[in-house]
Amino acid sequence: MAAADKAKPSKTMLSLPVSVVVLAIAYIYFSTVFVFIDRWLGLFSSPGIMNAAVFSALAAACALTYRAAISTDPGRVPATYMPDVEDAESPIHEIKRKGGDLRYCQKCSHYKPPRAHHCRVCKRCVLRMDHHCIWINNCVGHANYKVFFIFVLYAVIACIYSLVLLVGSLASDSIQDEEKNGRSSFRTVYVVSGLLLVPLSIALCVLLGWHIYLILHNKTTIEYHEGVRALWLAEKGGSIYKHPYDLGPYENLTFVLGPNILSWLWPTANHIGSGLRYRTIYDLPKGASTSK
Repeated sequence: MAAADKAKPSKTMLSLPVSVVVLAIAYIYFSTVFVFIDRWLGLFSSPGIMNAAVFSALAAACALTYRAAISTDPGRVPATYMPDVEDAESPIHEIKRKGGDLRYCQKCSHYKPPRAHHCRVCKRCVLRMDHHCIWINNCVGHANYKVFFIFVLYAVIACIYSLVLLVGSLASDSIQDEEKNGRSSFRTVYVVSGLLLVPLSIALCVLLGWHIYLILHNKTTIEYHEGVRALWLAEKGGSIYKHPYDLGPYENLTFVLGPNILSWLWPTANHIGSGLRYRTIYDLPKGASTSK
């Protein structure tokens, strides 16, 4: 992909939802370190220092991957792109549902590569588009899908970790309050944190589980919904539908996270290619299984 195609989105990265996420990250970090850990373990005790260091590393990972998900362009279709229908190495050319023509974007005035879709918010076509996410003020697509997924993973771990520390701190505070016959001065922090962390943890766990499913089947959110319809039409016609990009769980996993397992949790994307062509089940050797 050309350098221009990897450029950052031209729109303003800061929006109200992004500001809410940044404030939430900051609040959870400071309440966890300076209230939960400090009240329960003591910030300068050995367990306190260890937990504060681990949680700080998690918070830094969240901030780093969140910033990358926002600033990384999900993938632009080159203005010169033209599908080559005679290319023997490209056995799949996606066509329109009606008419059977090659997919062409009337708004962008160019052909769409496989798995590309037009985003009404970004007002352009996005390579391997998954969805437009208001929480990163950006599309999730070919170039930033991995970093988006890693951000969600780190956020889930951080939220659950913070919840455990909240419960421990609250239990410790309750015992101390009974001994002193008083009320905790941090009661408001506990209530606000609980109201924030519980629904956030549930929502993020559901989102993480959804994207793990998509990764293991090499689908995007858009392709999942299209696949439901394609499966119904195939069954109606008495045929069998198989997602053409599903190469098997391990191949699908390395497609998104990379071939080097040591870099799976690091926001690198040197392995993703141009985003104009993807391996399919038709590229596999005859007789090869996709259920590794």
